[in-house]
Amino acid sequence: MSQHCQSLLITGVDTGVGKTMITRALWSYAHRYRPQERWGILKPMQSGTAVEIGDGDYYCQTLPLQQTASEVCPLSFAAPLAPPIAAELEQRTIDLAPVWQTYQQLQERFDYLLVEGIGGLGSPMTWEWTVADLAAAWKLPIVLVATVRLGAIAQIVANIALARQYKLDIRGLILNCVTPCSDTDIAQWTPPEFLSRFTQVPVLGVLPCGQHSNEELAEMVAEWPLHLLWR
Repeated sequence: MSQHCQSLLITGVDTGVGKTMITRALWSYAHRYRPQERWGILKPMQSGTAVEIGDGDYYCQTLPLQQTASEVCPLSFAAPLAPPIAAELEQRTIDLAPVWQTYQQLQERFDYLLVEGIGGLGSPMTWEWTVADLAAAWKLPIVLVATVRLGAIAQIVANIALARQYKLDIRGLILNCVTPCSDTDIAQWTPPEFLSRFTQVPVLGVLPCGQHSNEELAEMVAEWPLHLLWR
């Protein structure tokens, strides 16, 4: 395994918080502003491919990756459910060994690897392992994504507590506007300065709602203190 590849887990406080968009934004930033470096993406597994495009295909369609969809996401399940439940419906068992093998291969190929988690940090990946277990076993630092909405503070605090229980290295918190939200909404529902002070985790930025191009995403992310993510 390359000693130079730095991996980062993009995880969330829940499903549907925009981890995929944040991952795309970080990769777009790197592609534009750090072209001398090789950046890859891994989504260990996905579910719900029967009702929407899989993340592996989405990344390959929206980003100029030097990866195939199966290299981005080695495990897929049709039902939009937690992976062990979705796998059971297909009479399959989840074996993380091929996922680990893919992870090692990608680490050999890239300087930086963005690993997008499934659901929230406490979401099950198998009947025994959560995303937090994977992060601990793979020694992945994490960035936590949360949606700007009423009730988000409690989710953020709970997920940070879980991360600390697992002794994970929390590099930062990113707020994502999945639906249109005003500055007042952000200030009242997820005030960044309060969250940073209350959780002792830096809020790196707020991604506004919209159908952003890769160039727009790169420009927005370039304003964030990304040096906190890679040390």
